[in-house]
Amino acid sequence: MKQLLWTLNTLALIAFFSFNLNAQVQTPAPSPSSKLTQDVGLTEISIEYSRPGVKDREVFGDDGLVPYGKVWRLGANAATKFSFDKDVKIADAELKAGDYAVLAKPGASKWEFMFYTYESGRWSSYLEKEAVATATAAAKTGKHKVETMTFSVDNVKAATADISLHWDNTVVVLPLSVDTDKQVQASIDRVMNGPSSNDYYAAASYYHESGKDLKQAAKWIEKATEGDEPRFWQVRRKALIYADLGMTDKAIAAAKQSMALAEKAGNDDYVRMNKKSIAEWSK
Repeated sequence: MKQLLWTLNTLALIAFFSFNLNAQVQTPAPSPSSKLTQDVGLTEISIEYSRPGVKDREVFGDDGLVPYGKVWRLGANAATKFSFDKDVKIADAELKAGDYAVLAKPGASKWEFMFYTYESGRWSSYLEKEAVATATAAAKTGKHKVETMTFSVDNVKAATADISLHWDNTVVVLPLSVDTDKQVQASIDRVMNGPSSNDYYAAASYYHESGKDLKQAAKWIEKATEGDEPRFWQVRRKALIYADLGMTDKAIAAAKQSMALAEKAGNDDYVRMNKKSIAEWSK
């Protein structure tokens, strides 16, 4: 009986200490993270940042939480991240599609924003780097006090929008523009000009691998490989389709062409595959 009680007490102690080792008290983050995503025309904009609060402090100013003339991480905890899936223009800064860490230098009437190729959220790592672009924007007093720092994308139109920063009594607006007309025209031209070589290749590959109409697959792969610069992997598919259709001479000719293109591209795998096929089909 004593042994049983000792065992139960031991198990209870183990369970108690295991719980205390693994249990963690969860509390709200003082500056919660946020992600904003907005489409402007055909361009997707996203902003990831941490949102500090005023908390009865003086925010912007010479003696404020964020001093004038000093580089700021544009939020709390980590560098703020702007992402664009297409090229954009922000104020007077032209930015390629990609991810950017954004730091700022606030002023009483004007702010400077610095855009760096995003590497990590460690904002101090960008201080010694050169910004890929900079933009300036006017600061003004907002109509209402905003307790928690907030980014918004406002006045969204087909090719323009405003990226706005609101915190305390300050509002800073960065005008954004995208070349929606060029993007739409490219889409129109692409569709109206018919399928691309990649579209024909994909359709031919699907029909070939699925055992569907090989004659149709041959027509599509011929479309994919016409022109002066066919791809070696596409010509390889043409050789395989011809071989499965029993068109041996055409299959060998295509395999030789694919092999030559692969040699030029430095792809030894395709050179090997084509050599093997040529030997088999030549028997």
